[in-house]
Amino acid sequence: MTIKEEFINQLQTPCYVLEEALLRRNLSLIRSVKERAGVHIILAFKAFSLWKVFPIVREYIPYSTASSIYEAQLATEEMGSLAHTFSPAYTDRDFPSILKYSSHITFNSLSQFERFMPAVRAAEHHVSCGIRINPEYSEVETELYNPCAPGSRFGVTANLLKENVPEGIEGFHFHTLCESTSFDLEKTLQQVERKFGRYFPQIKWLNMGGGHLMTHRDYDVEHLIKLLLDFRKRYPHLEIILEPGSAFAWKTGFLASSVVDIVENGGIKTAIVDVSFTCHMPDCLEMPYKPVIRGAYQEAIEGKPTYRIGGNSCLSGDFMGDWSFDNALQIGDKIIFEDMIHYTIVKTNMFNGIPHPAIALWTKEDEFIVLKEFGYEDYKERMG
Repeated sequence: MTIKEEFINQLQTPCYVLEEALLRRNLSLIRSVKERAGVHIILAFKAFSLWKVFPIVREYIPYSTASSIYEAQLATEEMGSLAHTFSPAYTDRDFPSILKYSSHITFNSLSQFERFMPAVRAAEHHVSCGIRINPEYSEVETELYNPCAPGSRFGVTANLLKENVPEGIEGFHFHTLCESTSFDLEKTLQQVERKFGRYFPQIKWLNMGGGHLMTHRDYDVEHLIKLLLDFRKRYPHLEIILEPGSAFAWKTGFLASSVVDIVENGGIKTAIVDVSFTCHMPDCLEMPYKPVIRGAYQEAIEGKPTYRIGGNSCLSGDFMGDWSFDNALQIGDKIIFEDMIHYTIVKTNMFNGIPHPAIALWTKEDEFIVLKEFGYEDYKERMG
């Protein structure tokens, strides 16, 4: 056993554990792509906004993208740089703060741009404005995550633009990917160029959005770099921006839980744990996808102890399965859900008043640091 495995056996659950060495591995790769391709790669807070480790992130990547007023403020205060901000709709109440905390603002519609451009011109610092474009093409198969589905509320389609880009627009922003490959980006770029390329001489930057899962072991990083270099040769005046989220925190940590009961109904055994899919791993139910459990088989294996894993909320559908194990589970056994740092902590909730997992960092020096613990007051203060 390694020290880490010994520690996990004694770990108080529930707890998210981010491993610094794995985070730095991802950050090193992302920085390498940025430098070799000559582009900007910035962190999307919507997938990973664990600000207590931003000092680590800033060693590699200094900028971030925000989708709301709070994320933009977090960028300024904790990343130490103004945000590249996009929201489906800005409000009169929030926009002054959005201006304060942003270096770039992308508008989802021409009407939003026209409404708020006077405020941009009157701002104390220069804010570069962009329009989100919709190429009406996406390789994303899960409808819930497809921003270019028919009737999508996201972005301006080519037929809505006139001969010239509206005065004051300096960039285009498209977002069509979700945990996608460089080949998906290549096909998307073909559509973007076909529909919007005639406007490229009129703009200064092109934001290619997120969903570039470059830290996945099967991702073709060399193809991505060549694709970006070739694009830059065609449009040398354009500043190119990518804003992945999952890629930063991909496979950098886990959610530790413990078995608290085992129930059986109709021949189906369910191990109930001290975490919840709906509260603490909501993407599993939304995508949906079946998470990897350390030491378990992803499918039922005949002859081996097999269980559903049930969450501890009152939602009937708060379970997934089946997993098989070499040995029968016992109350108190640890269940380790792998890859539970991106799109988990940012989406958790306190439905049922269920205690929220602690958040911890396993440092590269093999030191365990609890970054945040949650208690009753965290739940109560959300209610009033």
